[in-house]
Amino acid sequence: MSIKGIIKWQWEGYAKFHKSRSNLWLHIFAVPIFIAGSVLLFFTVFNFSVLLLVVSILLMAVSLAVQGIGHNEEALPPEPFTGPVNAVIRILLEQLYTFPKFVISGGWCAAYKNSKSSNKLSV
Repeated sequence: MSIKGIIKWQWEGYAKFHKSRSNLWLHIFAVPIFIAGSVLLFFTVFNFSVLLLVVSILLMAVSLAVQGIGHNEEALPPEPFTGPVNAVIRILLEQLYTFPKFVISGGWCAAYKNSKSSNKLSV
């Protein structure tokens, strides 16, 4: 599937995979952490620092781990990755494009209003 196809596929199914109130809250905090880690990683390329490299990778990894916890709260689990390249592309697109679009378009607020609290991670 092309990048354009993945973006379309992610967007069309995004709301159905993000209905849990706790998952929505975890995403609203964790995705900006991933974005910060990505920006830091980008700057590390120009000003190589092992410390900045480690911090950027940790930020991104912790963000994904937190989001994974949130997805455990969903009735519908995410679609499995078809391979390592698919995983990297889908993760980057979701974090840097699809979720920010979900928030800016009002999708996050609509999903939150329509969501129910989860018993496990209620916020």
